[in-house]
Amino acid sequence: MEAVTFDLEKMKASAAQASKLMKVMSNPDRLMLLCQLSQGEKRVGELEEILGIVQPTLSQQLTVLREEELVTTRRDGKHIYYQIASPQALAVMKVMYQQFCDTHTGDNS
Repeated sequence: MEAVTFDLEKMKASAAQASKLMKVMSNPDRLMLLCQLSQGEKRVGELEEILGIVQPTLSQQLTVLREEELVTTRRDGKHIYYQIASPQALAVMKVMYQQFCDTHTGDNS
């Protein structure tokens, strides 16, 4: 009986983690940032240019991703580079890409 209780507690903890990840990813700006970063490391200026997100919003959303430990940064001179740090976020982004962005696997109906 204890094994079932333990498994249920583990399932609850995993569900809480998954729910937290999905909540962070549910913001369209953060989702687009993660999509770009899933393709590789990018400078803040590159992200701003590619996505057209204005600097204050970009900084705010990158801060959320950093605080939630979905991305990490590195500094090279005056440039700050971002990359995905969460294997779970990267895996979700791959599925999202396949479902919503990859025109080769889309529904033909």
